[in-house]
Amino acid sequence: MYPFWDIFDFDSFYILVIGGKIVIDRNDLEHIHSDIVESDKLIEKYTNIVTIFGSARIAENSKYYQDAKKLAERFSKSGYVVLTGGGPGIMEASNRGAFESGGESIGFNIELPREQSPNPYLTRSYTFHKFFTRKFMLIKHSKIFVVFPGGFGTLDELFTLLVLVQTGKMERVKIFLYDSNFFNPMVEFLRKSLLSNGMISKEDLELFQIVDSIDEVATETK
Repeated sequence: MYPFWDIFDFDSFYILVIGGKIVIDRNDLEHIHSDIVESDKLIEKYTNIVTIFGSARIAENSKYYQDAKKLAERFSKSGYVVLTGGGPGIMEASNRGAFESGGESIGFNIELPREQSPNPYLTRSYTFHKFFTRKFMLIKHSKIFVVFPGGFGTLDELFTLLVLVQTGKMERVKIFLYDSNFFNPMVEFLRKSLLSNGMISKEDLELFQIVDSIDEVATETK
């Protein structure tokens, strides 16, 4: 029986085992390396990058979709490169806004067995093998982040970003949470359950800003 966590080296063939299950083998490590190197080559020449996160399940007729599209268009016309996860929903809306305004529209997609092919509004794209390398690269080069409503994936991206800034592993960046009706209950949970129990500090709640309009974001990013 393998221990809960261990790494085995069989003639430099590294295997990470957690709970008796092989989690990362040499092929995985090669994929991780190539994901980082190739996506870095694609994006490293850009300086003004804004990353937009949000649900893949948002329909085109949704106000969130239309607002993301308009916001990305404004960013693009102001000289920003728009970066998303490259899929449907908010990602498509954001890429579409940048693409249709003639700007750079980049998508970092993910290889999945059944869903999420790249949306058609990309000027450049890369498809990742692993979620965590994709998430890392969506965050690495950006200075502005707009988080639209979303599910587990969107919240994972948001809290990863907050942890990196909170712990000083990443410099302070602008983080906007779009729609107070959606995000205020989450912030109230953070206040009542985390802040009141000393699990975060008051300053941690100042790492992000809740906005309700495109104009608010535009004003704060001039």
